[in-house]
Amino acid sequence: MTSPKRYDRIAFVASAGAEAQAALAQLVGLYGNHDPADADVVVALGGDGLMLQTLHQHMRSGKPIYGMHRGTVGFLMNEFSAHDLRARLAAAKESVIHPLLMRATDVHGAVHLHHAINEVALFRQTHQAARLRILIDERERMPELIADGILVATPAGSTAYNLSAQGPILPINAALLALTPISAFRPRRWRGALLPNTAYVVIEVLEGDKRPVAAVADHDEARDVRRVEVLSDKTISMRMLFDPGHSLEERILSEQFGH
Repeated sequence: MTSPKRYDRIAFVASAGAEAQAALAQLVGLYGNHDPADADVVVALGGDGLMLQTLHQHMRSGKPIYGMHRGTVGFLMNEFSAHDLRARLAAAKESVIHPLLMRATDVHGAVHLHHAINEVALFRQTHQAARLRILIDERERMPELIADGILVATPAGSTAYNLSAQGPILPINAALLALTPISAFRPRRWRGALLPNTAYVVIEVLEGDKRPVAAVADHDEARDVRRVEVLSDKTISMRMLFDPGHSLEERILSEQFGH
């Protein structure tokens, strides 16, 4: 039988809100605060925005991240409690997620490389709809999509913008990506596609001078793009910790039944 993991050295990070800052002061007083480089675990206090920021900052560290809800939206967070945090961390269940890698080439030929934990999205930059060509694994699947845009979402991001755009909710351990149009005009009834997470997605911008398009990986934006390549980066594994019964798997399952 394996012994429980010990999380003696905790690094706390918090959003700027008063609630998160008060929680930070309380927890640091109880458990101390270590530099993230020396810590066994990073505990994020805030909402989903802070969790995404923390995951990005520690993407390559291999350190587990445990969030507690002291912000606005807390889908990725556990309930807040200052009581017996080390025992709670030791009992937590781990979900491993992989980010998307976006390679966007703009009108000047410059290449923009960014990682996304939730989604890579393309948006029209002006009043005119975007015209896009979609290739999957170097095979043309849609010669022309006219829409406000399109996004590629991970399972972790499937309940975020993807869900707002009427995309499917994916179980966290599903080896899938969601390809979801944003306000499709033609083909009007196309609802998107489920792709294996091994897929190499290429989106080419047609008439880019007349209908400019921006590409966004979570919060990193490239404007006036001509070609956007997206794939799941299996070289990076991020470890998220959730209380038993409140895992990301359970939250995503519950979301599909309206809870």
